[in-house]
Amino acid sequence: MGAGQHSDEESSVRASVCMASYNGSAHVVEQLESILAQLGPEDEVVVVDDASTDASADVIAALQDGRIRLIRSPANRGYVRTFEAALTASRGRYIFLSDQDDIWLPGRLDLMLDALTVSPVVASNFSFFGQAPRAIESLRLKAADSTRRWTNLLLLWIGVRPYYGCAMAFRRDMAPLILPFPVFLQETHDQWIAMVGNLAGGIRHLEQDTLSRRLHDTNTTPKTVRSPLLILRSRIMLARAFLVAVQRVRRYRRQETPRG
Repeated sequence: MGAGQHSDEESSVRASVCMASYNGSAHVVEQLESILAQLGPEDEVVVVDDASTDASADVIAALQDGRIRLIRSPANRGYVRTFEAALTASRGRYIFLSDQDDIWLPGRLDLMLDALTVSPVVASNFSFFGQAPRAIESLRLKAADSTRRWTNLLLLWIGVRPYYGCAMAFRRDMAPLILPFPVFLQETHDQWIAMVGNLAGGIRHLEQDTLSRRLHDTNTTPKTVRSPLLILRSRIMLARAFLVAVQRVRRYRRQETPRG
């Protein structure tokens, strides 16, 4: 079976929440508890620990909840490959991404599951706590923009359409398009997923806050404005990713089209 494809037996799992953990022992339990409180017995949390040097994996294992599947990576691969590993290991019909240090707001799971019945990819807004967000982090998604895929793609490439992985989910049928990530993708896996979603059938924007992001000194999101060179490299990488996404969507549609 290909990436992200599982047997009928495994598809009995409804929702998979995929998390990459790394040296997050200070906050990961609080986040997991906010997630588990919303999950049913047919759901799972797939946590791939990226060779943490603190007690992250141990405190996760200590929760002793059968819905948690903890995978310990033997070597540090970075957050993009760690998320990719978690998504690949997931078995659910609906796949959620989650950071290790946020808090899910009550009703998030049901709200996003409902949206996924009509759209293959969903992205929501979120609130903040801990520190004040940067101006760019305060941008909001609008429901009216959900169907404006070319505008969404352009603003995504510019860097001002606020698609964040921690606020996203997608249906299992999108997994063959999303996985594996392009080999050159070194950051912004969330932009990649949003790109595929907009190209493949639409991405629904939820204006509600479905989680609260914890801002602190060790977030992976940069705290300062990037240099022009780094911005240029990022834009080139996203342009390459766009070409890969177009090719995958075209190939997928050809495979799905019945032959006369």
